Order: sequence, then C-alpha cells, then structure tokens
Amino acid sequence: MTGQGSAHVTEEGVSVAAEVRTVNSRYFKLALRTSEGYGPLEPKIEEVVRRYVRRGTVQLDLRVERQAAADDFRLNETALASYQRQLTEVARKLKLDSQVTLESLLALPGVVDERVSRNVDTDAEWPVVERTLVQALEGLTKMRTEEGTAMATDMAAQCQSIGQALDSVAQRAPLVTEGYRDRLTERMNKLLAEFEVRVEASDVIREVGLFSERSDISEEVVRLRHHLEQFDAIMGLDESSGRKLEFITQEMFRESNTIGSKANDGEIGRHVIDIKAAIERIREMIQNVE
Repeated sequence: MTGQGSAHVTEEGVSVAAEVRTVNSRYFKLALRTSEGYGPLEPKIEEVVRRYVRRGTVQLDLRVERQAAADDFRLNETALASYQRQLTEVARKLKLDSQVTLESLLALPGVVDERVSRNVDTDAEWPVVERTLVQALEGLTKMRTEEGTAMATDMAAQCQSIGQALDSVAQRAPLVTEGYRDRLTERMNKLLAEFEVRVEASDVIREVGLFSERSDISEEVVRLRHHLEQFDAIMGLDESSGRKLEFITQEMFRESNTIGSKANDGEIGRHVIDIKAAIERIREMIQNVE
C-alpha cells in the first residue's frame, strides 16, 4: 500500500530528518539511505519499521546532523609545518615578496582534521533517531489507513456484486436441466417420427439425470457464498489479514471457474464473467493489503 510520512526532530545538538515512502509489493523490503556512520543502526531501524509495515517496499531516507563541538577539530601540526616550509622555500626560489600567513595555511586541505563525522556515538543518538522515525511512520500509517478505508469500501462493493451475480446463477441453474430435458425430448420426438423407432421413457430420464449430475453447481455456489462470508469477516479483523484474503480470493476464483465449466449455459456463463471480473479487481487490491 502506498503512502508517505516525514518528520524532523532536533534534540541535544542532534538534528534528525526522516522521510519514508512505501510502494506496493507482496513482500517486505527496506531500502535505507542514511548519513555516514549510522549504518550500524539499520537492524534497529528495520525493527521499528516492521512495527508499522508488514508488506511493501519501504524507501527510507534518514539524515542525521550533529552540531560540532570544540573537540571535534584538531590541527594537523605536521601538515601545517610542511605547508609552511614548502611555501617559504618556493617563495625564496622564485624571489617572491610574500609572507605565509596562518589564515592562508588553515584553508589548505588536511590542516584541520574534522573528527565529527568519525566519532559517531550511535547508541547515544538512537533515542532521537527512533523518535523521529516513529513520527514519520505514524504519518505514513495515517495516509495508508485512509487509502485502506477506500480500498475496503471498494472490495465490499465488489463482493456485493459477486453475491448478486451468484443469486442470478442459483436461480438460473434449475432451469438448465429443464431446458436440456425439453431439447432432448424434442430431438427424440423428431427421431421417432423420422425413423419410427421406440425410446423408453426411462432412457430419457436416465440421460437427463446424467446431464443434471454433470452440470450440478450447487456445491460450488454454496462454497463461493461461504468464501464471501469469510472474506467479509476477515476484513473486519484488526490483525494483519492480507495473506488470508489473498488465499480466499484464489479459492473464489477457482469456484467461479468450476461453475462456468460445469453449468454449460450461456446465461450462467455471462454471470460467471461478471463474477470473475469482480474477483480480479479484488485480487489486484489484495496485493496492497497487509
């Protein structure tokens, strides 16, 4: 399920910014980008993210900045002396009237050793990182909840459509056998008149009975109704139910296929097409449900 959340927290000289996005996927995957030195926090970060997201690809951009302290900087006296000596020698050789100042030396690379990025205490800064991450994930959850509510409404409408089509199938099913019996009787009467042969009534009854048994879809209709009831019940659960709904949807599709193949009737076939179209719509949405 798609969504986005962001947060920014500054505490005790540490500034943390988090932006999290999710895109649809059947499985959980975390793509993390973070500031240098904070890679060791990835297991903790993933643990927090999994509290809020169970399925989907999570793209997390985490930036941490710490205010520099006096101890974070050191003068590299060896580099400073080397620069001073070399510049003085060059000025002497080229007969340049130039003095080497301290300000100019400090601007040269390697003279000032910035240790702030090297001395990262991830354990001490983790509480601030976690609070920022939780705020971003809560924003993400709010957006995903709104999308989930809309999806639930759509899926409920699709289930209602399936139920209505299934009612039409159940009403039509008994007429299929009657229609086959009438067509068989008509063909038999034509054969009797043309070839003057006799057909026992029991033969006709047996043939109609065999057709009725082959085309009986009552069990499939009952099972499909039961799947619809299960689907509705699971959607009302608070727990993660995406995989359960996905399994039930597969079973619904299987039952609708069987109904279409066994019924051997054009009108029922049209209803089955409507049922399968609604199931396919549900199956697309289920991929985004946790």
